[in-house]
Formats: sequence, C-alpha cells, structure tokens
Amino acid sequence: MKTFQTLAELAACTGQEVAVSDWITITQQQVNLFAEATGDHQWIHVDVEKAAAGPFGGPIAHGFLTLSLLPRFFESSFEITGSQMGVNYGLNKVRFTAPVPVGSRLRGRMKLLAAEAIAGDGMQMTWEVTVEREGSAKPVCVAESLVRRYP
Repeated sequence: MKTFQTLAELAACTGQEVAVSDWITITQQQVNLFAEATGDHQWIHVDVEKAAAGPFGGPIAHGFLTLSLLPRFFESSFEITGSQMGVNYGLNKVRFTAPVPVGSRLRGRMKLLAAEAIAGDGMQMTWEVTVEREGSAKPVCVAESLVRRYP
C-alpha cells in the first residue's frame, strides 16, 4: 500500500497511475445481498441454475455492484495520513465493458486525472478507475470518479 503524507503530495501525481488495489473475489452471496439491497433480482444475477444455461454460462455480478467496489479499491491501494475524511462527489463517466462472472477476482487501477483545491482546505480529485478481471485482457468497468478529501 502506498502512503502519502498530504493531499498536496498526492496532487503532485496528477497524470499518473497512482496505485493498484488488492484483488477481491466476487461471491454469489455478495451478488444476492446486492440484489436484496437494490431490488434487482434479475435471473442473470440470482438464479444460479437458469443463469448456467444463459448467455454468460453462469450468474454475473450487477454492474452497479462492480461500481460500488470503487471505495474498497481506493482503501486497499493507498492512504493519505494527512486526510481524515473522503466523500464521493459523483461520476463523470461509467462504462461496464464486460460481464463479471461470480467467482471472478477484480482489482482497481487508479490514475489521478486532476486535483483542485476546494473550500475547507480540501481537494477534489478526478480519478480514472479501471476495474480489471484476473485472466482477462479487457477491463470490466472504466469509471471517472470524483472524490473530495479533507484534512
């Protein structure tokens, strides 16, 4: 895990890949819990038997489940000791470029696109996050994420 002492130290990395997260495994239990939380019980996600005969050969994770893992990817890849709080500010772009079969291992690759000072001694950062699936050349999700960090 990389460690940055200050927001300014991280901002100096603008234009660079800053970190790559740990791998995480997507389980059927996670998919089922996400379906419960969102009300999206589509069979391609939760009906293991029907999904096995479907277009993906088994159940797949919801695209928004994959997207919801961004904070976890950030947390496992770097820390800013001079920042006590971060908030999601939004997304500029999101693409789900490939399915995520249950059992897949995913990781996030974070590139800092921009960093701007904001009120309260904070910083708004624009990140390009590429979510990779182990063993696949094609990413499963590419998102431009806005994160605000504060001391």
